[in-house]
Parts: sequence; C-alpha cells; structure tokens
Amino acid sequence: MNQEMNGVEAELTAAERAESERVRKEISVMNGHERIDYVFKVVVIGDSAVGKTQILSRFTKNEFCFDSKSTIGVEFQTRTLTIQGKLIKAQIWDTAGQERYRAVTSAYYRGALGAMLVYDITKRRTFDHVARWVEELRTHADSSIVIMLIGNKADLGDERDVPTEDAVEFAEEQGLFFSETSAFSGDNVDTAFFRVFEEIYGVVSKKALECSNGIKSNGVDLKGAKIDIISGSDLEISEIKKLSACSC
Repeated sequence: MNQEMNGVEAELTAAERAESERVRKEISVMNGHERIDYVFKVVVIGDSAVGKTQILSRFTKNEFCFDSKSTIGVEFQTRTLTIQGKLIKAQIWDTAGQERYRAVTSAYYRGALGAMLVYDITKRRTFDHVARWVEELRTHADSSIVIMLIGNKADLGDERDVPTEDAVEFAEEQGLFFSETSAFSGDNVDTAFFRVFEEIYGVVSKKALECSNGIKSNGVDLKGAKIDIISGSDLEISEIKKLSACSC
C-alpha cells in the first residue's frame, strides 16, 4: 500500500511540474498579443464512478466518452476563459475517487482555489459521502476555497435516488454553491464551472485590492448565486463561508 501511495504522490508531483512548465510557456508566447492574467486551479472530487472525468471532459473538450474507465492516479485538463475582460487559464485536476488514493490529499489540494464536489443523483451512497469530502476539503485546502456541489447524471431523472431538496438543504447548511448537471447532455456543466471561476476571480480581485491598499480584513462576505438545475428552476444558495484574511 505504501509503495502504491508513493507512486501516486510521484505521479502528482510529475504532473504538477509538467503542467507548470506548459503554462509558463503558454503565458510567454500566447498569440504574441494576448497574455494570461490568472491561472486558477480547481480540483474535482467525489466518489468513484459519479462522472467526475466525464464532467471535466465535457467542460474542457465538449466530449462524452461512452467507454470511459475509472481514473487511475491523477489527470488534469485546461481551458482558457475570459472573465470580466481577464484571460483565465482554468487548470482542472481530476483524481481517482477510490479509497486507496485518498492519501494524496495535501499534494492534490495544494494551490487549489476551487473545488467541484460531485455525486451521482441515482446513487444515494455517493451523496451520503459528500459530508466526508467537505471535511477533507476543509482540512487540507485553503479556507477561502470556493466549493460547488454538483449532482451529476441529471439526465437519468427516472432513476433519481437523491431528491434535489436534500442537496439544497446540505448546500445551505455548509455554505456551498449547488447545481445539477448532465455530463451526457452537457446541461449546466459550463454554467457550474463558470460560476466557480467567476467567484474565484471575485475572491482574488478582492484580496488583491485589500493587499494593494494595505488592508488586512478579518474576512469578507461572498454571497451565493442562483444556479439553474436541470429542471430549469432557480436555486438560491445561502451565504458562503467567511474567507480568510489577506495573505500578502
């Protein structure tokens, strides 16, 4: 087991180095005119087989793979976004949900500004484990991390085993954003990811402003926003947790 975990840790470190080098080169040469203003790392977490890799593939490549296999170790994808006139490099990390890979936590969460916490609406046990994933996030990630709870496979409504109301209640209690998505159809996938990156940009901009003004705040309020779920109704999630003080 220790040898296996050391291998996963080594894979993560190698992947981090490769991605850092690739982003560095892209920043230096991109179009000769445009430049990347920010690189935002987001992690995708949740139990195995909830569709984490499929959501990532839909967002970064607009693809759905019918013969997708379980993720082994760590993978990442990127997509360039424009948010409020700024060019954002979205760096999205995906890891296996199996228990034997859980020990990569500290390295996996390093530098993450956001998290997509995914469960399967047709499998109650994957939702029951969400609280444990939130605890893990708050143990190993930065306190200002933006968390989006995602109920995936919303296209399988006839097989639903997790009422939307249960997820909304949990999100409100924990101060999370929430959306139901379908990696298969693509419904709400972009909406959920863009909401996370918009909120991250707001947090980073706020901290940068406070730092430039020499202000060390005890925390700022970040309000939740309405996210459309698959049915088209709006869900308003309550106030997200207080963000940490300026770290400049």
